[in-house]
Amino acid sequence: MPEAITTRRLTRETAGLLENIADEVFDDEISVQRLKAYLESPGHLMILAVCGKQVIGQIAAYVHRHPDQASDVYIDNLGVAPPFQRRGVARRLVDEVLAWGKTLGCDQAWVVTDPENHAARALYEGRGAAAEPIVMFSYKL
Repeated sequence: MPEAITTRRLTRETAGLLENIADEVFDDEISVQRLKAYLESPGHLMILAVCGKQVIGQIAAYVHRHPDQASDVYIDNLGVAPPFQRRGVARRLVDEVLAWGKTLGCDQAWVVTDPENHAARALYEGRGAAAEPIVMFSYKL
């Protein structure tokens, strides 16, 4: 019987899970200094999908707070190791972020993906999101 996939919120107490990460879950290596800063930043959420003792997926999000409107949740990053894709892991991670946002009084969640990322687009549309035409600008700092 295959091992169950569980989810865990990333905290100081669960950060040790990041010692065993499957390929292609994150874009780059975990930096100890960046991890420390991330864990100390309020309004951030990372949920890890774990199979056995290995991290096989992750989603990162944070709350945008506004003085003139309801807060919203930005889904910043989502990754699932290829052997675990198309098994509902990403859907489960997205649903947990949406539930977190609701508990904080957020009225929407948003995410940006490449137009050619068909798997991501199918996931988000399948969770009830509507694609919106935008122009994104990026500054190199």
